[in-house]
Amino acid sequence: MARTKKVASAGRFRANYGARIRHKVAAIERKQRAKQQCPYCKKFSVKRLASGIFYCKSCDKKFTGGAYFVKRD
Repeated sequence: MARTKKVASAGRFRANYGARIRHKVAAIERKQRAKQQCPYCKKFSVKRLASGIFYCKSCDKKFTGGAYFVKRD
C-alpha cells in the first residue's frame, strides 16, 4: 500500500492525479468534516449531512450553506 501521510484522505487517488490536486482535496475534506460554528447559536456543533445541508446538534436546526462548509457572512 502507498504512503498517504501527506495527503491523508486523498491518498485513495494515488499518484495519477498529481500532488497539487490531492493536497487541495485533502484540505477541503479536512475542513468539511470538522465541527463548524452554528449561525444561530454560535456553538461549534454543526455537522454536514449532505451537499449544502447542515445540522446543529445543539439548537436542533437544519439549514443550508455552502457545498462543503457553512458560509461565513
